Amino acid sequence: MTPQAKLIFTSSLILGTTITISSNHWITAWAGLEINTLAILPLIAKSHHPRAIEAATKYFLTQATASALLLFSAMMNAWYTGQWDITQLTHPTACLILTSALAMKLGLAPFHFWFPEVLQGSPLTTALLLSTLMKFPPMTLLFMTSPSLNPTLLTYMAILSTALGGWMGLNQTQIRKILAFSSISHLGWMAIIVSYHPKLTLLNFYLYSLITTTVFLTLNTIKTSKLSTLMTTWTKTPALSTMLLLTLLSLAGLPPFTGFLPKWLIIQELTKQSMAPAAIMISLLSLLSLFFYLRLAYCATITLPPHTTNHMKQWHASKPTSSAIAILTTTSTMLLPISPLILTT
Repeated sequence: MTPQAKLIFTSSLILGTTITISSNHWITAWAGLEINTLAILPLIAKSHHPRAIEAATKYFLTQATASALLLFSAMMNAWYTGQWDITQLTHPTACLILTSALAMKLGLAPFHFWFPEVLQGSPLTTALLLSTLMKFPPMTLLFMTSPSLNPTLLTYMAILSTALGGWMGLNQTQIRKILAFSSISHLGWMAIIVSYHPKLTLLNFYLYSLITTTVFLTLNTIKTSKLSTLMTTWTKTPALSTMLLLTLLSLAGLPPFTGFLPKWLIIQELTKQSMAPAAIMISLLSLLSLFFYLRLAYCATITLPPHTTNHMKQWHASKPTSSAIAILTTTSTMLLPISPLILTT
C-alpha cells in the first residue's frame, strides 16, 4: 500500500471518529461510523491474503448490520417522539435495538463472534486500531445514551462478555485471538458500570486502550503473532520482553499496576449500588482471563526454548526500542499511585 493511500485512509479514520464523537444528531453519528468502516476495510485487506479478505468481508457485513440497526432505532425513536437528538432516546424498543447495535459494533457478547476472526486476519497495527480507535465512536454513543438504556440487560450482557472472553481465550495459541478475547472481557467491565457511572466506563476504556497499545506495539517490534515464537524472543530482546511482562500483568488488572485502578473503582461503585453479587461474579470471571495473561507473560519471559529444536538462533535486535513504547509502558504500569489526581481531573 502506498503512503498516499495510507494517509487517505488514516485521515478518513480520524475524520469519521471526530464526526461521530462530536455529533448530536443521529444521522451525522451514523455517517461518521460509516466513514470509519469504509476507511478501515482496505487496511484489513491490504495483504491480499485469503484470511485477510475473509476478515474484511466479515467486518463489513457485521458493521453494516450494526449501522442499519442503529439507524433503524434512531428512526423509530424519531417516529414516536419527533426527536433526532442522541441524548433524547426515550422509546423502549428503540433503546433495545440500539443496545444490540452498539454491542455488535463493540464486539460485546452475545454479538462478539466476528471480533476474534477479524483480528486474527488483520496485521498487528490494524488489529491495534480495531481494538482501540474503532471502539471509541460506539463507546461515545453508549456513554451519551446510557441514561436511557436498560441497566439489567447491560449487566447480563457484561457478565456474559466477561465469562466468554475469559473462557474462550483459555485454549488459544494465536496472540491476536487472545487479545481479542481480552478485549471482549474488558468490554464486560465497561458495560456493567455504564448505567451507574458513565465516566468510569470512559476511564476504563482510556486505560484499556493505553495498555493494549503498548502490548500491540511491543509485539509489532518483536514481530511475534503466536505463542511458539513468543517463547524465542527472550534471547533477542530481554528488556522488551520484561516490559511486555509488566504490561500484561497490568492488563490483567493486578495491583500495583495501572490496570487495577478501573477494576477497583468499578467494584467499589457496584457495591455502592447494592450490586455486590454482580461485582463478585464479574471479579471471579476475570480470573479466567488472568490465566491466559499469565500464560502469555510466562511464554514471554520465563520460558526458554529447548536446545533440541530446529529453530534459527535469533540475534539481538539491532535497532533500539522506540521511546514511544518506553513511555507507554511506564504509563501502563505506574499510574496507580496518582489515581487521586486522575479521579479529580
